[in-house]
Amino acid sequence: MKTGFLDKLIERLERVRPEELQNYLLRLADERGFLETIFNAIHEGVIVTDLEGRINYVNRAACELFGLEREECVGRALGERLRGLQWDRLVESDRVVSRDMEVFYPRHRFLNFYVVPVGLKHPRGSQEGDEIQEQVGYAVILRDITETRRSTEETIQSEKLTALTMLAAGVAHELGNPLNSLHIHLQLMERRLRKVREPQ
Repeated sequence: MKTGFLDKLIERLERVRPEELQNYLLRLADERGFLETIFNAIHEGVIVTDLEGRINYVNRAACELFGLEREECVGRALGERLRGLQWDRLVESDRVVSRDMEVFYPRHRFLNFYVVPVGLKHPRGSQEGDEIQEQVGYAVILRDITETRRSTEETIQSEKLTALTMLAAGVAHELGNPLNSLHIHLQLMERRLRKVREPQ
């Protein structure tokens, strides 16, 4: 955050009475607890990082997907906790990025990483509505796509098998016609040979 914004915030805090400040802090704590309850209830993993990729928040689903402990993660670099994740490449464009990744621990899965830059708006000047957006970090949403991927692979295998069966049937049909014709001619030749050998 810019220094001017912090100065204005501190100046406003000095004008707030202690009991009002306490009410604000209690309300913020309640809202944080409420949001944390929601984030822990969803099935998708949610990780929030700063600009350098250090974890500020991780929900229960993300911990389960990677076999992590929340207390061990906060403050650590995401790339350090998730081996094979190339964090710098994910965030180099500063736009929404979606990538699939194969994970082997704690069990073999396929995950979709959805990385979104997170910004905060704060006043630029004294005029109302004059705000700037400052990027402060990233939100990483993780979806387990293992079942979807397996289902897709099974469908592809089934389609390959169907195509192979149809190809085999076509080849059998194409080979069958000349073989039938050859068989008929051989039978005719055999009859003629019998007639030639039979005594008259």
